[in-house]
Amino acid sequence: MPKVKSFVVSAFVAASLSAALPAHAGTMDAPGFWTTPTVHNYGKMHFLPNGAFKPQPGHTYKVVFSLTQGGKTPDEVSPALDHVARAVNLYVASGVPLDKLKFVAVASGSATSLVLSDAHYRAQFGVPNPNLPLIDALKKDGVTIAVCGQAMAQHHFEYDWIDPRVTLSLSALTTLTTLQQAGYAFMPL
Repeated sequence: MPKVKSFVVSAFVAASLSAALPAHAGTMDAPGFWTTPTVHNYGKMHFLPNGAFKPQPGHTYKVVFSLTQGGKTPDEVSPALDHVARAVNLYVASGVPLDKLKFVAVASGSATSLVLSDAHYRAQFGVPNPNLPLIDALKKDGVTIAVCGQAMAQHHFEYDWIDPRVTLSLSALTTLTTLQQAGYAFMPL
């Protein structure tokens, strides 16, 4: 009898788990599960109203993002830049107003090219710069996008190739350390 009971319990658990998996996966694919509350079409997130460590609406959040990942292909948005959009969306979904977000994203390494103007990006890679619409959206939400001047030189990119919405910084190293000294949290991407 114990073997039969054990088999029945095991079969019930297995059936319950297999029945729950498609429903759970379907929920994640359901319309409205993933949202982009302020940086539309970028930085998809799923809000958890009871999630721990939720940002507080009355606080000011200062973060400097170190962008070092370019897209896998030239026609792909940088995943690091998309993560900045996700951060903005998560804070806004938590009730933090945009004017309480002091976000700076500095590109260097393989992410350096994401700041090139469309004409110069096309000349380098043969496709339009897919990052520019996201840069525009982030700028409208108050995010400062910067690029490392040293990385620009290292990649043999001229400084006047930088999109006008992007700030040329002395270096990523000095941007990161200067802002950390000013109380910004460091977020490597």
